[in-house]
Amino acid sequence: MKMTTLRELYVEELKDIYNAENQLLKALPLMAKAASSEELQAAFKDHIKQTTTHVERLQTIFKALNETPTGKKCKGMEGVIAEGSEMIAEDADPEVKDAGLISAAQRAEHYEMAAYGCVRTYARLLGEDEAAELLQTTLDEEGDCDELLTKLSESINLEAVGDEEEEEMESVPSQGKAASKSSKAKAK
Repeated sequence: MKMTTLRELYVEELKDIYNAENQLLKALPLMAKAASSEELQAAFKDHIKQTTTHVERLQTIFKALNETPTGKKCKGMEGVIAEGSEMIAEDADPEVKDAGLISAAQRAEHYEMAAYGCVRTYARLLGEDEAAELLQTTLDEEGDCDELLTKLSESINLEAVGDEEEEEMESVPSQGKAASKSSKAKAK
């Protein structure tokens, strides 16, 4: 189908993000299960509820447009989720895996924020004010989730770095450990 109007593009982009959200609904429980941090698990579980709400909002928009939400596969989100699946399958220390899961989740959030920003702008230009408001609400929630993941990463990433320092210390001969500890003490 040749797209000739912004409305046609708007509907196609809405279908794309609708599919992306549904893909995330399948991926988020797997990410929550793979996470070792209770806070990260909770964040993923909360985002499942939020994503369900995002899907419902999109359904409301499609109903108002008298359009169906299906028929499009979001290849971008499919790729982002595939990378996240690689992290889930990775044999890694728990804190390192959690850091990788946050990275994968933030890629998904950034993808969604870009998509929602575009469709919100299209809705405004097309005079779809109610849809634009719903899309802005979702965009704000995606941004909040990204901020939460950033906050969680601050402690989780430090824990992952801490594991590396412990491994380095274990690999240093016993005299080296003492020298290394005194070097750290002098550096402080």
